[in-house]
Amino acid sequence: MTEEPATTTDPAMTDDPTTTDSTAGDEVAETLVVTGTPGTGKTTATEQLTGDTDAEIIHLNDVIREFDLYGERDAERDSLVTDLEAVKEHLGEWRGIVESHLAHHLEADRVVVLRCEPNELERRLRDRGDTAAKARENAESEALDVVLSEAVDQHNPEAVYEIDTTDREPSAVAAEIAAVRHGDREPGVGEIDFTGYLVE
Repeated sequence: MTEEPATTTDPAMTDDPTTTDSTAGDEVAETLVVTGTPGTGKTTATEQLTGDTDAEIIHLNDVIREFDLYGERDAERDSLVTDLEAVKEHLGEWRGIVESHLAHHLEADRVVVLRCEPNELERRLRDRGDTAAKARENAESEALDVVLSEAVDQHNPEAVYEIDTTDREPSAVAAEIAAVRHGDREPGVGEIDFTGYLVE
């Protein structure tokens, strides 16, 4: 089972929203974050970009574990409570692509939020070793648009891009991420509705 570092309650990240001005256009985004509920395919999709982009790809969860950028362990959720200020300090003036379910807490030119139908998401998480309770919790979060809402709250909505990964090949998702980075895709939020999962 791959442990996902958890977020932390950090006033600097929650009370001072990040604002960005970049939208679709001709300019390549210097900083792009790829976020989404665990299991939506962030790592797999961004790995597909390796060799096809000159941008550095930072797998933030690996960085958090390697450099101990967390304050404590959440025993109930079996996850690390990430110190987001330590993460920002460690990254410094980064450039490239950062992927993680916490990536939207970073300042960035554009924000990609990967989405996945909750039943499929729950299956993916169980297949990779998560408990039934943890998989269900993440599926419910996806149905409630938790990560998307946080991304919109912390960034200009015109810089946020939803991509549905359900039943799609990682290469196709990667192509859409590349299109966002190069300004070839219009921003958009609120077009995906998974709330039906909550009444099943």
